[in-house]
Amino acid sequence: MNYANIKYCDIANGAGVRTSLFVSGCRLHCKGCFNNGAWSFLAGEPFTTEVEDRVVESLAPAYVDGLTVLGGEPTEPENAQALAPFLERVRAAHPQKGIWLYSGRTWEELTGSGSHASEDMRRILRTLDVLVDGPFVQELHDIALRFKGSSNQRIIDVPASLAASEVVLWSDDPLFETHEM
Repeated sequence: MNYANIKYCDIANGAGVRTSLFVSGCRLHCKGCFNNGAWSFLAGEPFTTEVEDRVVESLAPAYVDGLTVLGGEPTEPENAQALAPFLERVRAAHPQKGIWLYSGRTWEELTGSGSHASEDMRRILRTLDVLVDGPFVQELHDIALRFKGSSNQRIIDVPASLAASEVVLWSDDPLFETHEM
């Protein structure tokens, strides 16, 4: 797997201060994608053990709330195969840190009987706290949305959804849900 970028101390891609890993490779090619430079699986650099080590180490400070994985498309089979053991490593090393993942595919595509509902994807889902699912839809783009780009996307509480065998949406801090101070 290659990665296109890593942002340390990122506050745009999930709650709190995070390390954000942008993997390379996406076959979805959503119109208006903010990161179309990561569509090629060859974009960026190889995700080596040394890079993994730096990402895991970046999560150690108390002010860092967790890791976010986005892309490209993390659920492409090639990426899921590399991410499953890496995310298990992150979860074991930092069990108190939140792990978010953004996918242009829906929960149903990732958990159903389709080609993306693989053993690697099941392993990934077991490590996640939050999944932001669904393709970016340019016509539904809204800059007022928190942690998603278009109104069709959902922010899913993964542990609650796995336990309930149905989608349970993530609850944001009430202050942010109302947009009032």
